[in-house]
Formats: sequence, C-alpha cells, structure tokens
Amino acid sequence: MMAMLMALQAFGIDAILPALDEMATALAVDGNDRQFVIGVYLLTAGVGALVPGALADRYGRRPILLSSIAVYIVLSLASALVSTYDQLIVVRALQGFFGAGIVALPPAIIRDRVGGDKMAKMMSLIFVIFLMVPAIAPSIGELILLIADWRAIFAAMALQGILVGCWVYFRLPESLTDENRQKIEPKVIAGNMGRALSMPSVIGYVIGSSLVFGALFGFINSAQQLITDTFDAGDIFPLVFGICAGSMALASWSNSRIVERFGARRVSHTALFAFIGVAAVQVYFAFQPDENLWQFVPLMAINMMLLGFIGSNFGAIALNPFPNIAGAASSMHGFVRLTTASLIGGSIGYSYDGTARPLAMALLASGLVCLALVVFSEKGKLFGRPDAQLGPTKMRNV
Repeated sequence: MMAMLMALQAFGIDAILPALDEMATALAVDGNDRQFVIGVYLLTAGVGALVPGALADRYGRRPILLSSIAVYIVLSLASALVSTYDQLIVVRALQGFFGAGIVALPPAIIRDRVGGDKMAKMMSLIFVIFLMVPAIAPSIGELILLIADWRAIFAAMALQGILVGCWVYFRLPESLTDENRQKIEPKVIAGNMGRALSMPSVIGYVIGSSLVFGALFGFINSAQQLITDTFDAGDIFPLVFGICAGSMALASWSNSRIVERFGARRVSHTALFAFIGVAAVQVYFAFQPDENLWQFVPLMAINMMLLGFIGSNFGAIALNPFPNIAGAASSMHGFVRLTTASLIGGSIGYSYDGTARPLAMALLASGLVCLALVVFSEKGKLFGRPDAQLGPTKMRNV
C-alpha cells in the first residue's frame, strides 16, 4: 500500500514522458519548455511536503493522506481538460503542492512502526514496487497513446488514484499514537521541523541524497530528448527507460536482503563510492564524439541501480532519530530533498544541448559533493556498524 501511494507520483511523472512531443505540438510548446510539466510538479511537491507532516502529527496519518489522494484525483482530471500550456502548468503546480502527502507521509507511517536497519529494509521493499512503476509507466503511456491522445494519460492517473484511495480508506489503520500527537502551534511546528535538520549526523544524508537524486531528476527531465534526439532511438524509448528504472527496483530488492546484515551505512557508503566511479566513466564517454545509445544506457542503468542502494538507506538513517515527530521530520526531509532535487534536475534538463554531457557532469559533481556531506555527518568515519533494531518509541510530547 505504501509503495502504491508513492507510485502515484511516479506514474504522474513517467507515464507522460512518451507524450511530451504530442503534448508540445498540441499546446504549442517550444524546445526544452516541455520539461516544465515535469519540473513544476516535482518542485511544488517538494514545497508542499512541508504541510502534511505537521498536520499528520496532530490529526493522524489517515485523514491527511486521504485528503492528499482526493486532491491528486481531482487535479489529474483537471489536467486532462486544460486548453493551454499555461493552464496545464498551473494545475500541475497545484497538484504537486496539495498532493504532496502521498509521498511525504508513507515514510512517517513506516517510522511509526519500526526503526533502524529494519526500517531501511522495509523502505527497500517498498521501493521495489514503487520503482517498478517508472519502469513500466512509459510503456503504459505509449499504449494509451495508441488508442487516445495525451489527455487520456491524466485520466489514467485519476483512475489509479481512485483505486489506491479506496485501498487506503478500507485497509489502513491509524498509526499515530495519542502520546505522540503534537500541538498545532507555529512554535511547536517550527521547533519540530528545526530539530529534523539540526543534527549534524542527519543533515549530510538529507542534502546529500537531494544532490544525487537531483541528477536523477535531470535524467528524467531530459530522457525523452536524450533517447529520441541524441541517440535517435525514440521508437524504443519505453524499453530504454524501463531498463534504467528497473535496475533501481532490482537494487532495492537486493538491499532488502542484505541491509540488516551489513547495515544501512555500509551498504549506502559503498554504493556512493561506486556511483562516483561510474559517473566518471559516463563523463569520459559523454565527451567522445561518437558516444552511442549502448554505451550510455548500461552506465546510466548501473548508476540508477546504485541509487537504489543509496536512497532508501539514506532516508532511513536520516529519519531514525525522530520516532515521536516522524511526520514533521519526514515532511521537512521531503521538502529539502524534493525542492533541491527538482531545481537541480530542472537546471540539468534545461541545459540539454543535444549531448549527454550536462547530465554526466552533474552525476559526477553530485556524487562528489554528496560524499563530502556524508563524511561530515559521520565525522570522517564511514562504513559504520548496523544500527540497533529500534521499534516504535514512546516519548513525551514536545
């Protein structure tokens, strides 16, 4: 259930990738501007992530989550009815902001139940399912385009939202305990969110993951143009994108099998070093005059696989110290990650120059800066031992 909630956002991004050319033609959009329909959604989802966590720490996870799903459904339908590109951008911005709870709250719901490396394992299992959606969403979008136009993809988003919303309504129990309910006061909310970023052991993981996922968003923003224009392989775009996204799902499944044995830190730190090495090779090939699709795709797939080992583990490490304010902490971390990553990703996508060079350089730079931030958080000592298996912790209200 948690995976499918988060997959609503993934489907809302990746299913429309094959339709960008058709949509750009229908709404008279030029060049790289077509990417804004993706970038604005990611950016406002990051900003909107600040809201649901604090409300969910007071009123519970269920009502806030169901409200986010309802907004997602209504604005998906509204996206299908727009007549201009400006209208579409506005609707997508509102959808990202007011539907942010579908991504911000699942980690808090998981943290209500488990912590430590056990949380990292559970998040990895969630990411296996969640990441299968980007692998197949472009193919679903392509199939929809065979029988209808690009507007039908937004209708499919609404249908998915209805199905997942019914599942949540009938099957999800409330996970917030009475003793962990927080006051809805600006001072309390600001204090809780400030705590979520105040620990040096946490901040490096939050900002570091923002950077590497910003490079990933750069790939998502420019994938359609890279594969179609740079490598002249538009006819197999869903397959290529599916290979890359599917590699992340495979990594998440593998992570769930090993993380409790080796620890989230050992696994993610090793993956980060490998990510930097592969990114360096990507830069080398990107600056060759004859780079081809089958040089680009395996390297991109490997680095996306490595992100599968980094993402869930970094998230679990960062959220683990905050069992009694998991909603506020998850919102604040989501805000930093999504806004930073979307801005970086949008910049990378808009820098597309007909080659893979901007993306390759961004992958390498983000990996190196991320490593520096993790070293800071860990006080220079990497590859730490596995965390204790913490369960739900009862702490006094703030």
